[in-house]
Formats: sequence, structure tokens, C-alpha cells
Amino acid sequence: MYSFSNINTLQADLKGGKITCAALVEQAVTAIAQKKQLNAFLEVFEASAKELAKKTDEKIKMGTAGRLAGVIIGLKDNICYKGHKVSASSKILEGFESLYSATVVEKLLAEDAIMIGRLNCDEFAMGSSNENSAFGNVLNPLNEKFVPGGSSGGSAVAVAAGLCHVTLGSDTGGSIRQPASFTGTVGYKPTYGRVSRYGLIAYASSFDQIGPITKTVDDAAVILEVIAGQDKNDNTSSSKKVEDYSKALLEDKKYKIAYLKECVEAEGLDPEVKAAVLKQMEWLKSQGHTVEAVSFPYLEYLVPTYYVLTTAEASSNLSRFDGIHYGYRSKNATDLESTYKKSRSEGFGKEVQRRIMLGTFVLSAGYYDAYYSKGQKVRRIIHEKTNEILKNFDFILTPSTPGTAFEFGKNSADPIKMYLEDIFTVQANIAGVPAISVPCGLHSNGLPMGLQLMAGYFEDAKLLNLASKIKV
Repeated sequence: MYSFSNINTLQADLKGGKITCAALVEQAVTAIAQKKQLNAFLEVFEASAKELAKKTDEKIKMGTAGRLAGVIIGLKDNICYKGHKVSASSKILEGFESLYSATVVEKLLAEDAIMIGRLNCDEFAMGSSNENSAFGNVLNPLNEKFVPGGSSGGSAVAVAAGLCHVTLGSDTGGSIRQPASFTGTVGYKPTYGRVSRYGLIAYASSFDQIGPITKTVDDAAVILEVIAGQDKNDNTSSSKKVEDYSKALLEDKKYKIAYLKECVEAEGLDPEVKAAVLKQMEWLKSQGHTVEAVSFPYLEYLVPTYYVLTTAEASSNLSRFDGIHYGYRSKNATDLESTYKKSRSEGFGKEVQRRIMLGTFVLSAGYYDAYYSKGQKVRRIIHEKTNEILKNFDFILTPSTPGTAFEFGKNSADPIKMYLEDIFTVQANIAGVPAISVPCGLHSNGLPMGLQLMAGYFEDAKLLNLASKIKV
């Protein structure tokens, strides 16, 4: 049985004949079946994966294989892959097959990566625990009584459990970094616009970003190099040159790091998480980096601003799922109006309905100025304060989450308590800056803890460089 450690080693082993792509696919299919109870995969693309493996093995023999040859990749179930089903883990998209591939998928396929299947997530990427999928909970492989985090829970679990080598997730307010923290993996959210969103089923378009979940920072850098870049199909994608992120990891630089005092001293922060973060700060100082406290007085406004704006965008984005064009249509509908009403109320889950209603409310004529307009103003303030800190420092450091993974059902009855799970991660999405969660130790409960780093716009190379130096 082949033990995957990182992409570069895998490439060497494939070229050296120690393993084949066909064998890697067989191994992944077997592992997914053996750990079916985790509910990470909604579907395994066995036939197409085996076909890709066969072609890639031939390319390896001819010396023409791409840089991701044989890398087994899982896709969050909101990323389109031509000729394969995609549902955003929602009943409303039941039976829908994608007519095209997302730009990120095309780029990965061009480098001979192998797509192994689609991964369970919170419905339409709305959730922090993976308890909102229409197809059941994803279980944390480290302790199956605990949540894996969300919304990219299936993506994080697939990597943590060794079901595939790399996965793609989407991050709207921490949906890559939070599950990475809960499963002891590396979760990377690129700068907004660094990676094309074409082919990503939208939740909140000015916040969403596709990014990798990996075992190592080195692998995150390799994947980002492949998927980053301008795309004519996404006007928000940047024309800025894609850097050599892998090469940047080799640089040895000393940085100025700011930690947010309000985050590290927050009342709700688990004492062991705080101790782990402080330990990492001391280690960074011992390596010659400068680490200083800064004040961020807007911590309590992050989550309300995020939910006002993202739900407003979701209300607009999800209006296209109407029971008319494609996907689920209620069997109880009798006319046009009942088709809309019944299809949407039966097709969408409770959390998605809650957010659509909230978003519709904040956009309504009587409340637009009080909520949506004010939310945009607060977003600008948060954006400016984040940039101000990053002009004086190279990085902002915080815990990834206030605690470790929690038990199923613990927060599900209280939406506000659940929303507060995102308190440290939403800042990067509000400001559009890159952020990463890396493991920073084990809690006494046996579950991993995460450290979050943020950097300035398009300073992804610098961010990956420091992240690769963090030692657990």
C-alpha cells in the first residue's frame, strides 16, 4: 500500500516506477469504501478516474506528464466538473449534471491530476459544522462523535482520513480554514481574485474563493500555482502575475507579525488554544521574527457584518433555483406560483431558507439603509483597518477558531452560537486578503488546534513562506 506524503515525492515515485496512477486510483476507491461511514464522498467518479489514470500512466512512460500527474483530488460538491453531477449538497439540484468544468478543474486536469469524486458539504456552503447537508453529516475521522467543521467538511475529512491526496474547497467566511483547523490539515484561502470562481456555485460572490486543503503547506503552494491566474470567464479574477509559490517557500526572511490582542484575549477562547497560539508566537520570536500586539476594535462587528452582506448576496444568487429551469420540482405543485413556493420550500434545507429570508429582509425597501447599506460601510472600515495593520506588519496572527471541534448537536439549536464559530476567520473574506490555517498542536481532548495567518493583497507567496516555517 502506497503512503502519500507530498506531491513532489509522489512525482518522483511515479517516475521511478514505485507506483502507478492506476494503483493509486484503486487504492483511493478502496479507502473511500472502507471509510464510507465518514460520509465524506457523495459520489466516486470511479470510471472517469480510472480512464484518466490509464492515460496518465502512458504519459509518464513517454515523459510528457504534467506536474500533478497521479495526484488524486476530491472536489467540494459546489465545483463543476463536466459530465459529472454537482448538487451543492442540496435537494434543489437533485440529478443535475454539469455542462462544463470550473476553470480550476480544467487547470488541474491540464496538469494530469485525477478527479476522484465530489465531497459532501454544508448545503450551498452555508454552515460551520457540516450538519446542514441534505445528504447527512460528515464525521470527523479523529473522533466520529465530533463535527469536522464546515462548510468544506467533506474536503477536510477526505485529506485527514487519507481518502485522497488533495481536495478543493470554497471559503466564504472560513469554510476552508475552520474545517482544516478541526481536522489537523492545512487550509488555504487565496487573495480574492487570485483564483477564478467560474464554475463555483455561488453563495456570496464578493466573498467566495476556491482554495486547497492539503497535508502540507508545500502542497498548498503547488496547487495554488496551478489554479491561480486570470480567467476571461471571471471578471473579478486578477491579471496580476502568478508567482512561483513553491520557490518562495525556500526563502529565509525575518518578518514583522501582529497578533490581534482582542482575539488572543477573547473571553470565549479555549485556554489550551490560547496557550498553543502563545507558544507559537514565542517560537517565532526565537527564530528572529518580531511579534507584537495590535488592537483591532471591530472584532464584535465582524460576524454581524459578514452575515448581513453574505445573506443579501445569497438571496440574490439563489433566486435562480426556482423549480422551473432545472433540478428539483415539487410533485405537489399545481400552478406557477405553487411550483415556485413548494419547490423552494421543499428543495432548500432550513439553514439555507433562514439565510435567504434574512438576506431578503436586509435588502427590502424599508430596511436596506438600516442593514445592507450600513453593512457595506462597516465592511469598508474593517477593510481599511486590516490594511492599516498590514502596512506596518507583514502578517496578522490569530487562532483559527475559538476552540477545537465540538460534538454533533451542541450548537445546532442556536444559530448565533454557530455563527460565532467564524469569528476569527471572516475578517480575511471581508477584507479580501489571503489567509491560511496550519495545525499548531493537539488539545488535551485529542483534537487538533489551528493557527491562522493573514497577509496583504496578493502577498500569497510571503504568506505560504511563513506558514511553511510553523512547527507543531
